[in-house]
Amino acid sequence: MTTESPRWFKSSYSGNGGNCVEVATNFAASRGVVPVRDSKTPTGPALTVSTAAFSAFVAGIKAGEANGA
Repeated sequence: MTTESPRWFKSSYSGNGGNCVEVATNFAASRGVVPVRDSKTPTGPALTVSTAAFSAFVAGIKAGEANGA
């Protein structure tokens, strides 16, 4: 039995400022989750959210619901 590792990536919109998150969408279909981590600490903890929660988050960002507060 093989265990699949997360395939981390940053958004193409991320700059080089260091304040980025990385996601591993390769678990979405098989496990129903999207791991998220701080790109500055790749060996640190990851937050795992459901695909529904991640989709709602992305939809909110696209709709301009993030105010930065």
